Amino acid sequence: MYKLYEALNWASSYLEEFNREPFAAELLLRHVLDMNRTELYMNLREELAEQDVKRFKELVTAHTTGIPVQHLIGSEQFYGRKFTVNQHVLIPRPETEELLYYALERCDALFNKDQPINCLDIGTGSGIIAITLKLERPSWQVTGVDISPDALSTARKNAEELKAEVHFLESDLLQAIKKGTKIDVMISNPPYIPHKDRESMSEVVVDHEPHEALFADEEGLILYRKMCEQLPAYMNRPGLIGFEVGAGQGKLVEAFLKKSFPKDETEIVYDINGKDRMVFCRLLPHV
Repeated sequence: MYKLYEALNWASSYLEEFNREPFAAELLLRHVLDMNRTELYMNLREELAEQDVKRFKELVTAHTTGIPVQHLIGSEQFYGRKFTVNQHVLIPRPETEELLYYALERCDALFNKDQPINCLDIGTGSGIIAITLKLERPSWQVTGVDISPDALSTARKNAEELKAEVHFLESDLLQAIKKGTKIDVMISNPPYIPHKDRESMSEVVVDHEPHEALFADEEGLILYRKMCEQLPAYMNRPGLIGFEVGAGQGKLVEAFLKKSFPKDETEIVYDINGKDRMVFCRLLPHV
């Protein structure tokens, strides 16, 4: 029989042999035992039941083949909340938490916190941006759009589980948004990886996450260009546009925004690792 710490040590070493993160062992064991981190570490010298050993080994082995940990456990944490994830949606990344943090900070300078503003999340995927915005700012009217019906199904499930009143709509960018609709805040984390980068990426990502949510034409920039062309017809003043971008794309995306909103304020924001990961455009009240 294994004690918990012995199982963890074995799994960490085994995963490293396959170039996987050793920390995945802890996430998988916590999932099998339905324990949080504190509970796990308080019970490290307890023995694992035989069926738990079997299940744990199955999950560790599955991860060595490239299946993401989040797909094995069915969820990922984002902004302090648990979101269901699967093969139809991107796994949430820390960079997107930063996008939300900086977007909310800028919105608080533009609007009263209880102001009923209209917010749109384009390319909502699992719904992490739209749902987080609604839960952080309950007075907002939030809509999440995506071209994928399967992604929208996942987003609706997450909204239901987290009790967030978000409207989800199938749409290719702004195509299904009614003419005359005015948007105060638009946030988007669209596909932005150039197709040529696929060869150098981990099979954990390429083989298990939806390519339509990862890769984009025009060196990864086509959706930013299209959104910037469509947004002037919809944006309110004052207002905020916020994009997550691939490292090195900041100036190019900023140029699209400047072309569409030449008299407004654009800003490139760097993430915790010093990479240009966010581009914002603050729409001034009177232009």
